[in-house]
Amino acid sequence: MDQAEEEVYCIGCGAKIQTTNKDQLGYTPQSALDKGLEKGEVYCQRCFRLRHYNEIAPVSLTDDDFLRLLSQIRDDDALIVYVVDMFDFNGSMIPGIHRFVGDNPVLLVGNKEDIFPKSLKRNKMKEWLKQQANLQGIRPVDVLLTSAKNLDEIEILLNTIEKYRKNRNAYVVGVTNVGKSTLINQIIRINNGTQNLITTSRFPGTTLDKIEIPFEDGKMLIDTPGIVHEDQMAHVLTGKDLKYVSPQKTIKPKTFQLDDQQTLFFGGLGRFDYLSGHGAVSTYFENNLMIHRTKLSNAENFYTKHVGELLTPPDKEGLKNLPELQRHEFHLNEKSDVVIEGLGWLTVPSHSTIAIWAPKGISTVVRRPLV
Repeated sequence: MDQAEEEVYCIGCGAKIQTTNKDQLGYTPQSALDKGLEKGEVYCQRCFRLRHYNEIAPVSLTDDDFLRLLSQIRDDDALIVYVVDMFDFNGSMIPGIHRFVGDNPVLLVGNKEDIFPKSLKRNKMKEWLKQQANLQGIRPVDVLLTSAKNLDEIEILLNTIEKYRKNRNAYVVGVTNVGKSTLINQIIRINNGTQNLITTSRFPGTTLDKIEIPFEDGKMLIDTPGIVHEDQMAHVLTGKDLKYVSPQKTIKPKTFQLDDQQTLFFGGLGRFDYLSGHGAVSTYFENNLMIHRTKLSNAENFYTKHVGELLTPPDKEGLKNLPELQRHEFHLNEKSDVVIEGLGWLTVPSHSTIAIWAPKGISTVVRRPLV
């Protein structure tokens, strides 16, 4: 059997390597495969281009393929390490996760905690995370906050996985873009010094098949493909605009004293109308996303005139693919967070009637305040 026919898997995304069809998963030229086998590091062409040129290629893997890959978890006696994005908690929940975990214990990991101000007490965040998980029918054995940028926190994550694993496999699960692969890259780096082995990016769906990293006892830490949420904001933006919805640094909340009949625009991606009520409205978005205030009576004209220019993202090019903004109205009896999944949220005073606008298909949620 020659090298091209052997079962070789991309260490970046987990796809099975093949050298015959450029349009299918796992393609790499034979020459690149030969070089990769010599070095002991084989990447598919998609991962190579993503890693070196930040280019994303379309793939033929469907949602059903992702779900089928995860279905084996239910039948394994294993620890489930369930990673959620603390900045986009609601958008990073897996619907019906109980179908994938079965009776296995769940360690809940809130990733990207570093983008929250240090003034926000972490114990309060953990308790909030646990309560939100309970509302989703999940009873985790433990809750951790972590950041791939903090190696001390990665050590704590590793030790906690060992505590609950009990000589079993550990599956790392989550939706796309919660930072699973970045966390695992740091775990690999701590264990053997290799940096950035697994392909990571802001693009959804980077890991395409499960990737296995051995524990000392022969069991595996398994990075599974991210569940694709088609209603995530990342799916309606160009690569250039994704930086405005994926905070890389500590977010700096902005507070607006608002009266009724005022509007806030979040670039051209979202809008908040204060229909009745007044008080301090705090906003939590990526620091470079511009927020513009105007009168509600002027909002339609303001958006039509400025979207794609003053109101960016999206730019003119990205505007072509952005679904129209859809209106959702809520009456809030108590102080609440109003979330545009994948973009950010506002904390709004009690006794307020508001409308939130998001691209059609993107979910909006009212929840108990995180801050």
